[in-house]
Amino acid sequence: MKLVIISAGLSVPSSARLLGDRLAASAVGDASVETQVIELRDLAEDIAHHFTNGFPSLKLSTAFDDVKSADGLIAVTPVFSASYSGLFKSFFDVLDRETLTGKPVLIAATGGSARHSLVLEHALRPLFSYLHAVVVPTSVYAASEDWGAEGLAERVQRAGDELSALMANVSVRGVTDTAADVVPFEQRLAALRPNA
Repeated sequence: MKLVIISAGLSVPSSARLLGDRLAASAVGDASVETQVIELRDLAEDIAHHFTNGFPSLKLSTAFDDVKSADGLIAVTPVFSASYSGLFKSFFDVLDRETLTGKPVLIAATGGSARHSLVLEHALRPLFSYLHAVVVPTSVYAASEDWGAEGLAERVQRAGDELSALMANVSVRGVTDTAADVVPFEQRLAALRPNA
């Protein structure tokens, strides 16, 4: 299996990358999972050029392929102006819309204050739901004061376990055709009618 971490952190090292690494370690555990990191700051110029010319560079195309071939994603962004960063959003704006369909995604964010923790629910979760990803129930926000705290470690472990379980469930990756199992409404009504 392959797990890809998408980090929109701008500094080196960034808190977004540190959180992504912790989440990946939690999700992988002892399993033999290939992990790969995509640092969006290294692709910023390529993303901007894609907007203006409509074609991905070789580096950006490789990142797209990595996301497409992943069995699961961890997407981490710093919070700017009470939402995800523009670089983070831009990457998902240029990514093919079908790429994340059915793919397990763990969402996470970092910020200077716990006041921004709802960014996960009002910005990130709707974005990935729109892209038809399977968003892990537990999302992780890390404020400055959370680093080293027991509560963060517990949330990281729970989210990692949930992502791992979704990645292991092969049926999550594809959309199964359940139409054959559906009994038409007219047939159900007919079954309720008394025999004449």
